[in-house]
Amino acid sequence: MTAATRPSPHRLDHALAGLSPGYFALVMATGIVGIGLDAVGVVWAAALLKVIALVAYVVLAVLYIVRWFRHRAQVRHDLRDPERTFGYFTIVAGTGVLATGLLGTRFEQVSIGLVVVAAAIWIVLGYVLPWQVLMSRDGEPILARTNGTWFVWSVASQSVAVALAGILPLVPQFSHLIGILTVMTWSVGTLLYAGIAVLVTLRFVHHGVTPQQFEPPYWVAMGALAISVVAGTGIVDMPSTPMIDASRSLIGSTVVIFWCFAAWLIPMFAGAGIWRHVVHRVPLRYTPALWSMVFPLGMFAVASIRLGRVDRIPALEVAGTVFLGVAVLAWLLVAVGFGVNLVRGERPLVTQEDADVRS
Repeated sequence: MTAATRPSPHRLDHALAGLSPGYFALVMATGIVGIGLDAVGVVWAAALLKVIALVAYVVLAVLYIVRWFRHRAQVRHDLRDPERTFGYFTIVAGTGVLATGLLGTRFEQVSIGLVVVAAAIWIVLGYVLPWQVLMSRDGEPILARTNGTWFVWSVASQSVAVALAGILPLVPQFSHLIGILTVMTWSVGTLLYAGIAVLVTLRFVHHGVTPQQFEPPYWVAMGALAISVVAGTGIVDMPSTPMIDASRSLIGSTVVIFWCFAAWLIPMFAGAGIWRHVVHRVPLRYTPALWSMVFPLGMFAVASIRLGRVDRIPALEVAGTVFLGVAVLAWLLVAVGFGVNLVRGERPLVTQEDADVRS
């Protein structure tokens, strides 16, 4: 970075004002790819990605806190914007993924605290954000602005369920409570997915979507199903408690359906990407939203591996391992894009929409 391109304090503060609410998708994507690599035995790469996820988590937490104090008006605007506010659920999902990634390491006790943080933020945001969008509003129609970021609400719920199931061996004395909370968060996430899918479909039917509007976060629709599979298989594997026993057979029978639908969505989203970038030539350049595409790819790989092992379906495990390679490649490409923008001083923390408005 030369002196000419080195960001000034004013430009850095300007970038901070436009920080994407969904930037914790970076932690989600990095963490889940690390978990996938751990599952297939590539321990050194998994450890590296988990460290990157942890560092990114700390840095983003600091940036979000500073932004709250320095640019509170912009934060309030984001909270009332249906196209942006649900991105804040990436905080919950990122915390849950990081908690899961630390299990089995020397820092696994930290996972307990992270799960508590994730659950607390999930509860608060789960009531505050929908209220801001539906009741406070920003004066514009809502349905036409429903987009893929809404599915992160479902992902956040399922990430809490995955993390709760993961920490159970660390706190077996709370098995009954954890069983109840795990089934509850999985159920809430599943029902939220159904409701959001209806709203997004209605948006497509009544308002359509342009190539410019079909952004990477729509991939989260697939990732939400994949993390439901991971959470569901975790519940199936949990020790016996009254709540787990009451729901085990139902959840066990749905995860296969969720995986099948997630697999069915992949060609559709891949085709949409061709429609967007090849047919209509929308430039493919780095934006924070790209991490929201990497996460579903990694989550589908982990879901396939986990489902293949739990249900003893080797073909699924093989498919998941192959797909993990796709997720690793996608992570590397997006990371390179982030690094190039950072070196060039092109404000890699800012959404493209904000960059266009503020330039």
